[in-house]
Amino acid sequence: MDEVTGAQLIAESLKAQKVEYMFGIVGVPIIEVAMAAQAAGIKYVGMRNEQAACYAASAIGYLTGRPGACLVVSGPGLIHALGGMANANVNCWPVIVIGGSSDRNQETAGAFQEFPQVEACRLYSKFSARPSNLEVIPSVVEKAVRCSMYGRPGACYVDIAGDMVNAKVDRSKVREVSCCPPPPLSAADSSAIADALSVLTAAKRPLIIIGKGAAYAQAESGLREFVEMSGLPFLPTPMGKGVLPDDHPNCVAAARSRALLQADVILLIGARLNWILHFGLPPRFDPNVKIIQVDLCAEEMGNNVRPAVALLGDIGAVVAQLVQRLRNDGWKYRSNTEWWGALREKISANAKISKALAVQSQLPMNYYTVFHHISQLLPRDCIIVSEGANTMDIGRTMLNNYLPRHRLDAGTFGTMGVGLGFAIAAAALEKSSSGKGQRIVCVEGDSAFGFSGMEVETMCRYNLPVVIIVVNNNGIYSGVDPDTWKEMAKMGDLTSVAPPVTLLPEARYDQVMTAFGGRGFLVRTPEELRSALQLSLSDWEKPSLLNVLIDPSSDRKQQEFPWLTRSNL
Repeated sequence: MDEVTGAQLIAESLKAQKVEYMFGIVGVPIIEVAMAAQAAGIKYVGMRNEQAACYAASAIGYLTGRPGACLVVSGPGLIHALGGMANANVNCWPVIVIGGSSDRNQETAGAFQEFPQVEACRLYSKFSARPSNLEVIPSVVEKAVRCSMYGRPGACYVDIAGDMVNAKVDRSKVREVSCCPPPPLSAADSSAIADALSVLTAAKRPLIIIGKGAAYAQAESGLREFVEMSGLPFLPTPMGKGVLPDDHPNCVAAARSRALLQADVILLIGARLNWILHFGLPPRFDPNVKIIQVDLCAEEMGNNVRPAVALLGDIGAVVAQLVQRLRNDGWKYRSNTEWWGALREKISANAKISKALAVQSQLPMNYYTVFHHISQLLPRDCIIVSEGANTMDIGRTMLNNYLPRHRLDAGTFGTMGVGLGFAIAAAALEKSSSGKGQRIVCVEGDSAFGFSGMEVETMCRYNLPVVIIVVNNNGIYSGVDPDTWKEMAKMGDLTSVAPPVTLLPEARYDQVMTAFGGRGFLVRTPEELRSALQLSLSDWEKPSLLNVLIDPSSDRKQQEFPWLTRSNL
């Protein structure tokens, strides 16, 4: 008989569904699953924390359109991964989590790491199941992969009981399942397309908002044609950056608040009117704004603001319809309108303020000085991973993206700690595809780095070409300088006197990287920053970490609206 184990069936089924990457931490009972995955041709990356592993696997799903797999042990291992599953679900990224669990004959008996895993994962995933026997494993895996990609993408969970991992079955008894194809594409109703163009062409102050849904849909070619044919200004959401280049003449990201507040018609493409876009409500939006909403999820239509026109369908297909209709009508928004004039004026004013902050010469440096020098040295095709409070927000405005799916950040869930997992996923893809092409640059706040800092060992172990830049202000939002810290220590127990936002001043994160064999740099000046970054970008043999010490009191420039402006929901 040709016998096959449960571990082999899991691995072969994932490979048959074109799952090419697996991230995880092995232990009882799933060590053999990782070994079988490698034998089946799946690339396995061993991580240091299940949460980071799940972040990495979900980033693979976003970058490729096909889910990555996350392999975790039972009980606590799976619970650690739930954060990554929730993040993937909210971000709408496909990922498959494979979790080991207690032996079937020990259920309810208090088995080692026993936990109701299938039931728990239903809250964090689109699909959660345990195969009833070895024979149906391929069917369950196929359904999990299909559910993760079809409709609104998200996380799916497959449980494998410990006694099933090494159990064997005759291969002839196993169901044969073919690979599920990419999701079917649907187009919007043609009359809705006509209505959308009618509303858009009647606008005085039109605006396109491009979200990460457009990036995931790989709609960049059609969107570029539509923007350039229509002459309309566009605003990318954080991970919508790069769908069209940030230096495109129609990009108005530098006038974001003005554009959102004064637009009278907004074409919303692959973005949601959630907290990132202030729910589409006053005071950040005109109370009478008309929304033309493009989304593949019917339930999203009308969330917070009822659209004037709803275009339900695949973003790429809908954009192609809009392009065709625009080509037939021959309409173009003029570049000399008052609206374009107001946006360009605001872009220019904001640029002057940011430049004045960037060229300040005092030490320690501020955020703007750091990002000014980084922006001058980053390769145009690099993938930027970013997280942190001011680090992410200021970096979004100063570090440009020119290619789609080349920015990964805290996302819709606002999750801190995703950065190193995302960077590992992007670097693993890059290393396996072209070897020495795009660099992965991970720009972290010192607080954000701390969530997954041990993953630098993973980067060093696999020689992944990642450059980490820790913008270190000694705290969460803000910190204190070393002298102030010493004075506080004299006042008594630091647990009673140290502000909750503070971290250890001038912590040597660079030495964490050198401890594992990577390059570490302590940076205090613009000259040291430029030298360290140039060397790191040219070195493909090992990852690097730049520990950039900045003024603990450095902050964002004055904002027209406070962050997370309260809207009248």
